[in-house]
Amino acid sequence: MAEKPVQRSAPDHMERPSGGLVDILETVLDKGVVIAGDIKVNIADVELLTIKIRLVVASVDKAKEMGIDWWETDPHYSSKAKGLEEENQRLLERVEQLEENQQAESEEQQATAQNKNKAEK
Repeated sequence: MAEKPVQRSAPDHMERPSGGLVDILETVLDKGVVIAGDIKVNIADVELLTIKIRLVVASVDKAKEMGIDWWETDPHYSSKAKGLEEENQRLLERVEQLEENQQAESEEQQATAQNKNKAEK
């Protein structure tokens, strides 16, 4: 009689060695995690330096959900940001021009009112 080879299955933790890590990573990216800490440098009870560290680890979708989207408008990280900077500059120039026009109109109205008052006297 020929013996059949015994098939052994590996324990669960051997089959998916990274399963726990994958699950943890999936949870962290899905829910997000915040790590916060403060570093203070004191000499003789005099605070010289305080560094506040706030680290958020989350997926891009979760970060956007939380209102964190700085990478979309930061010119170092986004090509759209350059266009926003240019538009911002044009708008600032336009506002400055409108303020100058308004100032000129205001001065003209004051001069007209003064001339009218002089003519009435």
